[in-house]
Amino acid sequence: MEEVVEIIRSSLEDPEKGMWGLVNNVGVLLFGDTEFTSMETYKEAADVNLWGTVRTTKAFFPFIRRAKGHIVNISSLLGQVVIPAHSSYCISKFGVEAFSDCLRYKMHPLGVKVSVVEPSNYIAATSICGPKRIQAIANKMWDELPEVVRKDYGKKYFDEKIAVMETYCIRGSADTSPVINAVTHALTAATPYARYYPMDCSSWL
Repeated sequence: MEEVVEIIRSSLEDPEKGMWGLVNNVGVLLFGDTEFTSMETYKEAADVNLWGTVRTTKAFFPFIRRAKGHIVNISSLLGQVVIPAHSSYCISKFGVEAFSDCLRYKMHPLGVKVSVVEPSNYIAATSICGPKRIQAIANKMWDELPEVVRKDYGKKYFDEKIAVMETYCIRGSADTSPVINAVTHALTAATPYARYYPMDCSSWL
């Protein structure tokens, strides 16, 4: 992270004046019923989605603070509502929401704006989780399940859940312009919204 900060600092016209915008758009989509999800998976989701956002924000605080700039954290609709088969992802995105709210209160007296963008299902546009990745995760998940879990649930139930995930990944919107417009407004508006909700919930149904 220090190397990245130095690259950005050296590219600024006047580092002492800081930079006016930071967009934290990092994410890994993991899935699985709670009993199917390993602690390793829970930790991976949090390390990327939550702690990645926290680490980057803290690293660039001085630049944003000097410029009285804007911080935009990309969360998810699943940072507000849950899909049970995405508990690792939901937990990490709920964390991003809480961090952003704390940050907004803390930064307001310093003139720094903090917004959260909560996209719905854009998997079809981003390829964050395609068929090959889904199958690779599913195979690893099944192989690592305790025997008692495999016996109690059965392969049929497991495969049905994976099929639902595959369908879910191809139903999302391929048009990312609502997200881009939301991020642009959050970065440039004098009084940006605390939250943006590009796209509705229909793709989750």
